[in-house]
Amino acid sequence: MGTVLSAENRGRLAEVGVSTLTTCLYRRGIRNAYLHGLVPVNTETRMVGEAFTMRFVPAREDVTDMRDNLHQRAFDQCPAGAVLVIDAQRELEACTCGDLLVARLKARGAAGIVTDGGFRDSAEIAQLGFPAYHARPVPPPSFLRLHAVALNEPIGCARVAIYPGDIMVGDVEGVVVIPGAMANEIAEQAHELSQYDEFAAGQIQGGRSVVGLYPPTDASRAEHAAWRKKKI
Repeated sequence: MGTVLSAENRGRLAEVGVSTLTTCLYRRGIRNAYLHGLVPVNTETRMVGEAFTMRFVPAREDVTDMRDNLHQRAFDQCPAGAVLVIDAQRELEACTCGDLLVARLKARGAAGIVTDGGFRDSAEIAQLGFPAYHARPVPPPSFLRLHAVALNEPIGCARVAIYPGDIMVGDVEGVVVIPGAMANEIAEQAHELSQYDEFAAGQIQGGRSVVGLYPPTDASRAEHAAWRKKKI
């Protein structure tokens, strides 16, 4: 699903905000990229990584087979550096997973976990210092309501389409998905926009009006370019 994210642009995505990325995606015509209603378990973490997906359907007693448990296998197969993104059907009466499975992801070197359901053991997950995003804590066990049926296929999570290999970025404000084919371009644009925002914030703190400054104008862009040269 697109080009490989360069190491430089991965680093840029780790620094820019989700709000900046949504603006850059909007300018490219991508309007539905922010995963609605999700929050970080630990607000001190940030997340960047390729999507590795899992899809749940509602549990049904006659088809639940613990001998071939895709739910557990997802945590053993999610590659290092990837984000496990889970379509939990927005189920909030049974958890997506708990601290032991999240700890397994961390031990394997994964970059994070995202679900439109909820985690149990959320306090313990917060203590792991691992990027984890959900709708809210959900203590009851997953098998009451959920059954995993597919790995690494296109899914919907929090009303957003996620394809394997898309780039997931998370910060304190939530999670955004960047289509893999445009990830390097968006990273570069977001880096530039963040630098302009730094310039604009300094101008506003100095008493300048936002009129003619934000959104940027040709004149303010020229000012910003001069500011960057002095900064370097």
